[in-house]
Amino acid sequence: MQVKQLADAFGINKDTIRYYTRINLLRPSRSNENGYRFYPLEQQNRLRFILSARDLGFSIEDIKQIFSESDKGKTPCPTVRVLIEKRLAETEQRFIEMAKLRDKMRNAVDTWDQKPDKEPCDNVICHLIEDVDLSNIENKQAQ
Repeated sequence: MQVKQLADAFGINKDTIRYYTRINLLRPSRSNENGYRFYPLEQQNRLRFILSARDLGFSIEDIKQIFSESDKGKTPCPTVRVLIEKRLAETEQRFIEMAKLRDKMRNAVDTWDQKPDKEPCDNVICHLIEDVDLSNIENKQAQ
């Protein structure tokens, strides 16, 4: 398959395939006739793997590490297990941080509902943001 055919088959952008090729995750063959890149079945399978791994939260560097082991004939499964645990911990931490941000935003909305709009003056651009008492919002979150 050529880039466009591969992109269409997988429902992704051609630039995504070009990017994976540029960073050497995919290694297409070149046509002797016209120089076009050609992605044989092995490369199509690699793309399928890349997309599945990305969907699970693996980074490009993770995938490079997995391919490095696999390309040497070694099982990458132990590495995959370690990496997914790491990605899960990172995701859980981001989830906690996002929940805190959501709570701050909700408290700001509740507080701002009780305040009037004001024109900018002196060094104040928007009093809603500049008058936010972060300690008050954080205390509400703890309750």
